[in-house]
Order: sequence, then C-alpha cells, then structure tokens
Amino acid sequence: MILAATGLQRERRIIAGVDIEAIASGGDVAQLEAVLDRLAGTASGLISIGIAGGLAPELQVGQWVVADAVLVDGEPMPTDRAWTSRLAARLPEAARGLLLGANAMVVEATQKASLHGTTGAVAVDMESHIVARVARQHRLPFAAARVISDAAHHSLPPAARVGMKSDGTMDLPAVLRSLLAAPSQLPALIRTGLEAERGFRALLRGHRALGPRLGGPDLA
Repeated sequence: MILAATGLQRERRIIAGVDIEAIASGGDVAQLEAVLDRLAGTASGLISIGIAGGLAPELQVGQWVVADAVLVDGEPMPTDRAWTSRLAARLPEAARGLLLGANAMVVEATQKASLHGTTGAVAVDMESHIVARVARQHRLPFAAARVISDAAHHSLPPAARVGMKSDGTMDLPAVLRSLLAAPSQLPALIRTGLEAERGFRALLRGHRALGPRLGGPDLA
C-alpha cells in the first residue's frame, strides 16, 4: 500500500485507489503526522500529492512540480531517486525542485517571495514535510508531486484563508461570513476559485498519467 497525504477531501478523492490510502490533513499537521505514523507499518512508501502554492514566480497555475527534496526543519531531505524519476517521466512537463513544507498557510505574495529567496523552494504545501519526517522515522521511500493552484505573485483573500475545515472539507459558511464582512475581496476570491479549479483539473489529469500506484515502490 502507498500512503498519500493531501490537504483537502477533494484531493483525497482524486488520489485514493485500491493500492492508495489517501489521507486529507485539513491543515492539521499534528493529526496528519499521527495518522501517517500509525499506518506506516503497512506501507511500502509515502507520497505527498495534491495542490500547492507557488513560490517561484515562473511557475504557472496548473503546472506540476516533482520534488527532488523537501525542506524539513531547515534541512533538505532528498526524495527517493527511483520513485522521483518515474514521476518525472510520467509528468514530462513538470518542474523539478525543492518543496517547502509549512505548518500554516502561506498566503501573502510578499511572504512567498521572501520564502523563495531565503530557501530556494519553488512551491509550498502543508503536508510534504510531515510525509518526509514520517518516512525517515520508518525508513520508507517517499516522494512529493504537487500542482500549483495559486501563483507566487497572488495573495489569497481572507475568505480563501478560512475556507478549509479540519476534516479537509470546505467551510462555505465561513467563506460567506468573510465575504459579507469585506465584499471588496470578491474579485480576488473569484480569481482564487478559478485558479484552484485549474489546479484540480491538472491534478486529475496527472493522476491518470501516474497510474494506479502513482509510480511508487513495487512498480518498477
């Protein structure tokens, strides 16, 4: 079995399969780490896969990133070389580079630019560092492949920042409350939604290209 960590339930539903146990973190990194740690004994590998925020300005919404390493506690942890090579071969238009794992959403364009400059990471998500950490503890191969869903030069509006519940589902009432409190964010929220939709469509296409085991161990 491959353990796959995502953020949202929508990502989890795309990724889950017969040989894939997909977990949606809902932004709760402690809970994700506990679940992965509990299930790692039954796994042949771990992968972080789903949508991500762009840090490198040249990355486009809908573009895949295959990680050569994940930054964990300030240290780059290399991904499994063979697994990463298979991912890259099946996603030939994907960028390669360093992924940054964060315990909280990175929402401001200025913050994204600063992180890119200080770390060299090309994209950020809230699961990859947890996957890498658990894989190291259990001596399992790990990989990370993410789709850009918001570009480096865009900041997320307040309504988008409150839109995820801890179970990975969307919190529509919270979004509406934020929008009612600040209606001027509507254009940015619409843009964010459209970009996220492009990311989800790219995730679905890429998942089909990767195959039922996401290029993971025991496939080669």
